[in-house]
Amino acid sequence: MSRIVYVNGHYVPEEKARVSPFDRGYLFGDGAYEVTPVIDGRLLDAERMVARLSRSLKALGIAWPLSPAAFLAMHEELIARNRLEEGVIYAQITRGVAERDFPFPEHAEPVVFAFPKAMAIVDNPRVAGGIAVKLVEEQRWRRRDIKSIALLAQVLSRQRATEAGAAEGWMVENGLVTEGCSSSAYIVKNGVIITSPLEMDGQPRILPGIRRAILLEIAEREGIPVELRPFSPQEALTADEAFQTAATFGVMPVVRIDGHVVGGGAPGPLTKRLRALFFARIPA
Repeated sequence: MSRIVYVNGHYVPEEKARVSPFDRGYLFGDGAYEVTPVIDGRLLDAERMVARLSRSLKALGIAWPLSPAAFLAMHEELIARNRLEEGVIYAQITRGVAERDFPFPEHAEPVVFAFPKAMAIVDNPRVAGGIAVKLVEEQRWRRRDIKSIALLAQVLSRQRATEAGAAEGWMVENGLVTEGCSSSAYIVKNGVIITSPLEMDGQPRILPGIRRAILLEIAEREGIPVELRPFSPQEALTADEAFQTAATFGVMPVVRIDGHVVGGGAPGPLTKRLRALFFARIPA
């Protein structure tokens, strides 16, 4: 059976899904998106997802085309129709269809598109051994707080990492790591988690990751110290542990950075503890 996707109020087989080539998402990358995990057939962190998407849409000047409650109901319907047990729902909202012109069109109706993707999150096969990351130059625009569908800089950076045999790229700006191409980045030194703050000098520095927020809440609850500050590539190479977070895997150990072994080349004890605590919060 083909995958069922959602396009502007309709659930259709993916091969029958159609969006106009004049959609501003296609022409300009003019839209926002979210990726929400599904475990045991249940949508996780839904309220946080809606809150972040609302923030992104407001920053872009795009009105909600349906209510947040209806948006969540659409996610649940995709889970049911596709019998999705574990994976993610990708959903995006673009400004809509209009003649190509840079100013916002006056009468365009936002377009909603969403689809499910099955994948192993809890038992991700990469977790046991950890992954390698590649340090890459930061090339993004300044509004990194918006979860924009315009991801060309991240695509180019991830491709560079892939060509280097790494699973992810960690972006570096002015000699300091910001975050991963599609993840939040962390190192551990002497039992302290170190990760970039959301802003520096009043400017957005990284995306306000949902899994990042959850992990920091876990750390506070468990009494694990955290330093919200940028860290350098050299600090990363000499860290006791390194890891990243994202919707598609929760917490992922990083054991190599730019070809250098980190923390003995195996997932560290604090990383493993954080991953266990991250999934322990999910109701049985």
